[in-house]
Amino acid sequence: MTITRHGTDATRVLQELEDSRSSVRLRAALAAGTAPDPRFVDRLVERCAIEPEFFVRDMLTWALTRHPVSMTLPELVREVSSDRAQARSQALHTLSKIGDRRAWPAITRTLLSDADTDVARSAWRAAVVLVPEGEESALATVLATQLGRGERETQLSLSRAMVSLGEVVVPVLSAATTGPDPHVRAHAVATERLLRDPDAGFEFAIEEAKRVVALGGSGQEGR
Repeated sequence: MTITRHGTDATRVLQELEDSRSSVRLRAALAAGTAPDPRFVDRLVERCAIEPEFFVRDMLTWALTRHPVSMTLPELVREVSSDRAQARSQALHTLSKIGDRRAWPAITRTLLSDADTDVARSAWRAAVVLVPEGEESALATVLATQLGRGERETQLSLSRAMVSLGEVVVPVLSAATTGPDPHVRAHAVATERLLRDPDAGFEFAIEEAKRVVALGGSGQEGR
């Protein structure tokens, strides 16, 4: 009786993950995480790739973190190579939440510079969580190639990722402050300021950095 009931519950969860109502899909994802079942993993990963609602996607990620890493990691690593941008982005986000460094080889330079901004931002966040000890400087060098990219939110995401790596980012930021692109210089200066003062607001840091760059400085004067 218990086996039959459990099977029936799992079947219902799998069906509700495909429901047209987001509230039902959210409930199903919650149920999948509350009572993990190996049958859920493939469907949860597949759903992450197409789910339109942010809150449901977040619950899908939570549900996956509740399942054994031995089951979820291979599926998510495969997913970061998907043709679907959302599949790549959500898989990277989930890997960052799981935090298992065996996923590190999947965080490629291609993903860190992905043309899709959401994918790139997810890759930056995942990279700084998963980077093995001793690889931080190499990661900082790759992240520095993305300085100046996008709008404020994108730039803030990159700055936060770089700041989380600590002092290893100082050499690449210093080099970027003397580069030819004023957008890159300003972003590098703002990131340096956040590194020195994590409580400083990014808006203030970027505006101050723009002022410094406009005046022909590199942000390193007076050090």
